[in-house]
Amino acid sequence: MDKIINDFSIGLFIWQAFILLSIGLWIYCLIDILKNKFAQNDKLIWILLVLLIPFIGSLLYLLIGKNKKLKLN
Repeated sequence: MDKIINDFSIGLFIWQAFILLSIGLWIYCLIDILKNKFAQNDKLIWILLVLLIPFIGSLLYLLIGKNKKLKLN
């Protein structure tokens, strides 16, 4: 039991937290893209970008794509 507590690696913990956050961000972006309307083929382009380049595509969607959604009202 003492060995488990002593073998804790802060580097491994940081990587695991980063991976979990990136997966959560990826899922959030995909759900947001699918729930909203976009002009022309923008929805397909954003889905492909987020699926093929998960972390960078998700960040680009949050920075650029959220402003491109169509207003329904």
